[in-house]
Amino acid sequence: MKRLSTLSIAAAIATFGTAAIAADQPVIGLITKTETNPFFVKMKEGAQAEAKKLGAKLMTASGKKDGDTGAQITAIENMVTAGAKTILITSSGDAIIPAVKKAQAKGVQVIALDSPFDGADALFATDNYKAGILIGQYAKAATAGKPAKIAMLDLFPGHPVGAQRHNGFMSGFGLKANDAKSNELSSTAETVCAADTDGNQAKGQTAMENCLQKDPGINIVYTINEPAAAGAYNALKKAGKEKDVLIVSVDGGCEGVANVGKGVIAATSQQYPLKMAAMGVAAGVDYAKGGKKASGYVDTGVTLIAAKAVAGVESKDVKTGTSLCWGNK
Repeated sequence: MKRLSTLSIAAAIATFGTAAIAADQPVIGLITKTETNPFFVKMKEGAQAEAKKLGAKLMTASGKKDGDTGAQITAIENMVTAGAKTILITSSGDAIIPAVKKAQAKGVQVIALDSPFDGADALFATDNYKAGILIGQYAKAATAGKPAKIAMLDLFPGHPVGAQRHNGFMSGFGLKANDAKSNELSSTAETVCAADTDGNQAKGQTAMENCLQKDPGINIVYTINEPAAAGAYNALKKAGKEKDVLIVSVDGGCEGVANVGKGVIAATSQQYPLKMAAMGVAAGVDYAKGGKKASGYVDTGVTLIAAKAVAGVESKDVKTGTSLCWGNK
């Protein structure tokens, strides 16, 4: 595999530092999928704040885009060499697993944040299947009595988070769905179109345009995240259909919550990246000081945010979502 790293020599020096690290100072690495997505920006902020609070040295790196496992592999190797004893990773794909195993063989604790992967010592994340269920239930209740024609705007094939949100939505809507452990995407007669977006606004718009060409009668749109939802809305508005289609999503970023308030998105499942990162850093410090690794899955919470409540589905309003959101307000 060709390895592409976002860490140039200069950036590596800036990130890892040239000063000697104190012998008793915990060294923790954080590797995110990208450095620009507000979700990962907030995650980094949370890690930095907790590391400062607990007296740990934090290293950071990221891929150029979601799916850039080459950069993540290089970052793992760089961080192990630089002395990290815990690495926190939002995985872009299973290609990182051999590098993770090599790090673990050297005594490094590896914790998955947000995106699960086989072999991680622990997972601190949103229950993405539940996040999907919540928006599925909302979409079902909000469109009660109408025949469903659903567009599924997904992440990319084989990613566990994408599959969990997709299948959770299907289950919440009352359609036949795979369970939370499956990476295969469910489909039924109601899901008239499915397309990958990479969680990207521009690709979300293109995907929605293509779906409308396939079936102009689409009245519900599931989106993997809020950038994809914004893209879908742009396509619908361009086609003059924005008032006839309900969009639901997952993330809970400030821009996404604002779009709920504007009517762009009907409801979104809000997750909490700062909490994931802070808990990961704390676990890294505990491992450095006491030798006990974190284990199992820790649910970091999810809340449905909707401008208009519907009967039978618990949700919070936009004001609450704004108070808990991440990214620029």
